[in-house]
Amino acid sequence: QVQLVDSGGGLVQPGGSLRLSCAASGFSFSSYAMNWYRRAPGKERELVATITSGGDSTNYADSVKGRFTISRDNAKNTVYLQMNSLKPEDTAVYYCNVRYYSYGLGRDYWGQGTQVTVSS
Repeated sequence: QVQLVDSGGGLVQPGGSLRLSCAASGFSFSSYAMNWYRRAPGKERELVATITSGGDSTNYADSVKGRFTISRDNAKNTVYLQMNSLKPEDTAVYYCNVRYYSYGLGRDYWGQGTQVTVSS
């Protein structure tokens, strides 16, 4: 059974840093691209960052480029989101995501979310 467990959120001052982690289990982690999304209060869910299965390619939302870095450790079945130079507008619940395919059908799985609050 696919399971994603998010951690690492918290309260941080503007300009600070946090590193989120997502521990995956129940599927062949190294075969799948992984994503981080976020949902801020009153806003639509936003795709923040994507990393390919081998970790050789990444993509970012314009709002976080140059500040956030997605990475993965396939030996540990874990994906990370390093967030630097945090801004109040980064405040959101952050979710790890994978689109898992079984018998040709894709289904999205989500972590439980971790709250990031950027405030002085």
